[in-house]
Amino acid sequence: MAGSVFGTLLTVSTFGESHGAALGAVIDGFPAGMELSAEDIQPYLERRRPGRSAASTERNEPDRVEILSGVFGGRTTGAPIAMVIRSTAQRSGDYADLAECYRPGHADYGYDAKYGIRDYRGGGRSSGRETVSRVAAGAVAAKLLKSCGIEVFAWVTGIGEERLNSDQMERIRNALISGEGAEHYLRLRDSLPTGIPDEETSRRALELIGRMREEGDSVGSSIECIITGVPAGIGDPVFNKLDAKLAGAVMSVGAVKSVSFGDGLSAMTARGSEFNDPFTVREGTVIPETNRAGGILGGISTGREIILDLSVKPTPSIFRPQKTVSSRGEETTLTIRGRHDPVIAPRAAVVAECMCALSLADSMMINMTSRAEYFTKFYG
Repeated sequence: MAGSVFGTLLTVSTFGESHGAALGAVIDGFPAGMELSAEDIQPYLERRRPGRSAASTERNEPDRVEILSGVFGGRTTGAPIAMVIRSTAQRSGDYADLAECYRPGHADYGYDAKYGIRDYRGGGRSSGRETVSRVAAGAVAAKLLKSCGIEVFAWVTGIGEERLNSDQMERIRNALISGEGAEHYLRLRDSLPTGIPDEETSRRALELIGRMREEGDSVGSSIECIITGVPAGIGDPVFNKLDAKLAGAVMSVGAVKSVSFGDGLSAMTARGSEFNDPFTVREGTVIPETNRAGGILGGISTGREIILDLSVKPTPSIFRPQKTVSSRGEETTLTIRGRHDPVIAPRAAVVAECMCALSLADSMMINMTSRAEYFTKFYG
């Protein structure tokens, strides 16, 4: 199966299936000398872990990471960093009815058409459980970025019609960008079951999730991701634009259906005089005065915070009869059983965060080759 390797200089290869014995990741190209332990990675996995709130599936996996290689004496060695997360709570019998029919909204038919064989137990590689490998790898990249003063934050902005308003969004962004009040919003994000960093909006969203459970249905959601501290000049024009790489990174998460940067969704109706970011000088540094472009122009970072907004589809596994087709080409009706999230974003936010960290760390490594002076400064 092609497509399980991500990155150019900093690469990540993931492995494992939803109902297999384990999942994991191998990071290659990671620099030597950074302090690293399982305790650096585990908090990220806790944010993604199933079974920890009323907004997630009842499948309760401990998701403890084991570092198998690439670390000695508490520091990275430059060798590939191999990590594994073992699975302990599979109930493969819940999926027996899916062996010969395709679930609406899932990748089942596409897998059969491509490979002629598929793992119907939770979807195999197409399952959301595959993202546990990405989170483990992304946590390592996030620590490297943080050592450079760069931080990646993602949170849920809305579930169904229950959404943060523009004023609330602005307050959260400003807090994360400035650092003043950031701990408050991050505490709310990590403690509230919806991942929405506002108690009242989260309460209403949780009520909506409860109604969806009662109705055997699911609901869509949205995520925002802000990357702070990124210097100007990261990213390459033409095919390797930074926004194109970040978009590809988050769109590789199965549930994400769209991504926009900054005020991107309003660009189609805006005037140039409204949408352009005028430049100014602050403390001797050139930066855009506004940030409608979301921190990237021409595929290269501007020095402002990078802002991405993601839309996440409703969980396709719903407990209602759905029209489908069997692998024999016969029309039929399917009612899905098992344990499934009624909404995806509360656990997917950290996945998006980690994919952004991996993509940005890789782009920054590539950027070290952009000037001869960087080469001669190191080797000269």
